[in-house]
Amino acid sequence: MIEKDQSVPDIQLFRATQDGPAPVKTSELLDGKTTVLFAVPGAFTPTCSAKHLPGFVEKKDALKDKGVDQVVCMSVNDAFVMQAWGESADAGDIVMLADGNGEFAEKLGLTMDGEAYGMGKRSQRFAMILDGTKVREVFVEEPGAFEVSSAEHVLANL
Repeated sequence: MIEKDQSVPDIQLFRATQDGPAPVKTSELLDGKTTVLFAVPGAFTPTCSAKHLPGFVEKKDALKDKGVDQVVCMSVNDAFVMQAWGESADAGDIVMLADGNGEFAEKLGLTMDGEAYGMGKRSQRFAMILDGTKVREVFVEEPGAFEVSSAEHVLANL
Protein backbone atom coordinates (compact mmCIF):
# COMPACT_ATOMS: atom_id res chain seq x y z
CA MET A 1 0.00 0.00 0.00
CA ILE A 2 1.24 3.48 -0.82
CA GLU A 3 2.56 5.38 2.15
CA LYS A 4 3.44 8.89 3.23
CA ASP A 5 6.47 10.36 1.38
CA GLN A 6 6.16 7.94 -1.55
CA SER A 7 5.20 9.09 -5.05
CA VAL A 8 2.05 7.95 -6.76
CA PRO A 9 2.57 5.99 -9.99
CA ASP A 10 2.41 7.76 -13.32
CA ILE A 11 -0.73 6.19 -14.76
CA GLN A 12 -3.09 7.20 -17.53
CA LEU A 13 -6.60 7.87 -16.25
CA PHE A 14 -9.52 9.28 -18.25
CA ARG A 15 -11.76 12.31 -18.12
CA ALA A 16 -14.91 12.79 -20.19
CA THR A 17 -14.82 15.57 -22.79
CA GLN A 18 -17.09 16.62 -25.65
CA ASP A 19 -14.86 14.57 -27.94
CA GLY A 20 -15.01 11.44 -25.81
CA PRO A 21 -12.76 10.05 -23.09
CA ALA A 22 -9.49 12.00 -22.89
CA PRO A 23 -6.36 10.51 -21.33
CA VAL A 24 -4.96 12.25 -18.26
CA LYS A 25 -1.47 11.32 -17.01
CA THR A 26 -1.25 11.55 -13.24
CA SER A 27 2.17 13.21 -13.47
CA GLU A 28 0.78 16.01 -15.65
CA LEU A 29 -2.35 16.46 -13.55
CA LEU A 30 -0.48 16.63 -10.25
CA ASP A 31 2.82 18.31 -11.16
CA GLY A 32 3.44 21.50 -9.21
CA LYS A 33 0.09 21.40 -7.41
CA THR A 34 -1.23 20.61 -3.97
CA THR A 35 -4.01 18.11 -4.58
CA VAL A 36 -6.58 16.34 -2.49
CA LEU A 37 -7.39 13.10 -4.27
CA PHE A 38 -10.16 10.94 -2.93
CA ALA A 39 -11.36 7.62 -4.26
CA VAL A 40 -14.62 5.79 -3.90
CA PRO A 41 -15.68 2.20 -4.63
CA GLY A 42 -18.29 3.36 -7.12
CA ALA A 43 -20.03 6.40 -8.54
CA PHE A 44 -23.72 6.64 -7.62
CA THR A 45 -23.32 4.13 -4.77
CA PRO A 46 -25.06 5.07 -1.49
CA THR A 47 -22.27 6.30 0.81
CA CYS A 48 -20.31 7.77 -2.10
CA SER A 49 -23.30 9.78 -3.34
CA ALA A 50 -24.87 10.70 0.00
CA LYS A 51 -21.72 11.62 1.93
CA HIS A 52 -18.31 11.31 0.25
CA LEU A 53 -18.60 13.43 -2.91
CA PRO A 54 -21.09 15.91 -1.35
CA GLY A 55 -18.66 16.52 1.52
CA PHE A 56 -15.92 17.55 -0.89
CA VAL A 57 -18.36 19.69 -2.91
CA GLU A 58 -19.32 21.46 0.33
CA LYS A 59 -15.71 21.85 1.60
CA LYS A 60 -13.83 22.55 -1.65
CA ASP A 61 -13.58 26.29 -0.98
CA ALA A 62 -12.32 25.67 2.57
CA LEU A 63 -9.76 23.23 1.15
CA LYS A 64 -8.62 25.83 -1.36
CA ASP A 65 -8.37 28.42 1.42
CA LYS A 66 -5.88 26.03 3.09
CA GLY A 67 -3.68 25.90 -0.03
CA VAL A 68 -5.22 23.06 -2.04
CA ASP A 69 -5.00 23.79 -5.77
CA GLN A 70 -7.35 21.04 -6.92
CA VAL A 71 -9.68 18.35 -5.66
CA VAL A 72 -9.77 15.10 -7.64
CA CYS A 73 -12.38 12.36 -7.33
CA MET A 74 -11.48 8.95 -8.74
CA SER A 75 -13.36 5.69 -9.11
CA VAL A 76 -13.11 2.43 -11.04
CA ASN A 77 -15.86 3.51 -13.41
CA ASP A 78 -15.82 4.85 -16.96
CA ALA A 79 -15.28 8.54 -17.77
CA PHE A 80 -18.91 9.09 -18.79
CA VAL A 81 -20.24 7.72 -15.50
CA MET A 82 -17.82 9.94 -13.60
CA GLN A 83 -18.91 12.97 -15.61
CA ALA A 84 -22.62 12.23 -15.06
CA TRP A 85 -22.03 11.68 -11.35
CA GLY A 86 -20.15 14.96 -11.04
CA GLU A 87 -22.93 16.81 -12.87
CA SER A 88 -25.63 15.21 -10.70
CA ALA A 89 -23.76 16.30 -7.55
CA ASP A 90 -22.98 19.83 -8.78
CA ALA A 91 -19.29 18.99 -8.32
CA GLY A 92 -18.23 22.08 -10.30
CA ASP A 93 -14.46 22.18 -10.68
CA ILE A 94 -13.78 18.93 -8.82
CA VAL A 95 -11.85 16.82 -11.32
CA MET A 96 -13.80 13.62 -11.94
CA LEU A 97 -11.42 10.90 -13.13
CA ALA A 98 -12.04 7.35 -14.30
CA ASP A 99 -9.65 4.56 -13.36
CA GLY A 100 -11.68 2.28 -15.62
CA ASN A 101 -9.40 -0.74 -15.45
CA GLY A 102 -8.46 -0.22 -11.80
CA GLU A 103 -4.78 0.13 -12.70
CA PHE A 104 -4.13 3.20 -10.53
CA ALA A 105 -5.88 1.68 -7.50
CA GLU A 106 -3.96 -1.55 -8.03
CA LYS A 107 -0.57 0.17 -8.29
CA LEU A 108 -1.40 2.13 -5.13
CA GLY A 109 -2.16 -1.16 -3.38
CA LEU A 110 -5.65 0.12 -2.61
CA THR A 111 -8.05 -2.27 -4.32
CA MET A 112 -10.94 -4.16 -2.85
CA ASP A 113 -12.86 -7.18 -4.06
CA GLY A 114 -16.45 -6.21 -4.79
CA GLU A 115 -17.36 -9.45 -6.57
CA ALA A 116 -19.86 -10.43 -3.86
CA TYR A 117 -21.81 -7.29 -4.86
CA GLY A 118 -21.41 -7.71 -8.63
CA MET A 119 -18.84 -4.90 -8.74
CA GLY A 120 -15.58 -6.77 -9.44
CA LYS A 121 -12.27 -5.16 -8.51
CA ARG A 122 -12.74 -1.66 -7.17
CA SER A 123 -10.82 1.03 -5.35
CA GLN A 124 -10.91 1.13 -1.60
CA ARG A 125 -12.33 4.28 -0.09
CA PHE A 126 -9.41 6.62 0.63
CA ALA A 127 -8.16 10.19 0.46
CA MET A 128 -4.68 11.63 -0.06
CA ILE A 129 -3.05 14.99 0.27
CA LEU A 130 -0.42 15.26 -2.45
CA ASP A 131 2.40 17.70 -3.05
CA GLY A 132 2.90 17.14 -6.75
CA THR A 133 3.06 13.36 -7.02
CA LYS A 134 4.43 12.91 -3.48
CA VAL A 135 2.06 11.70 -0.76
CA ARG A 136 1.94 14.09 2.19
CA GLU A 137 -0.86 12.17 3.94
CA VAL A 138 -2.93 9.11 3.08
CA PHE A 139 -6.17 8.12 4.80
CA VAL A 140 -7.52 4.64 4.04
CA GLU A 141 -10.88 3.50 5.33
CA GLU A 142 -11.55 0.16 6.92
CA PRO A 143 -14.07 -1.82 4.82
CA GLY A 144 -17.55 -0.39 5.30
CA ALA A 145 -16.32 2.71 7.16
CA PHE A 146 -16.52 6.37 6.22
CA GLU A 147 -14.50 8.58 8.54
CA VAL A 148 -10.85 9.24 7.71
CA SER A 149 -11.38 9.88 3.99
CA SER A 150 -14.09 12.49 4.56
CA ALA A 151 -13.62 16.09 3.50
CA GLU A 152 -13.84 17.16 7.13
CA HIS A 153 -11.03 14.81 8.19
CA VAL A 154 -8.82 15.83 5.26
CA LEU A 155 -9.46 19.52 6.00
CA ALA A 156 -8.51 19.01 9.65
CA ASN A 157 -5.21 17.43 8.56
CA LEU A 158 -4.07 20.16 6.16
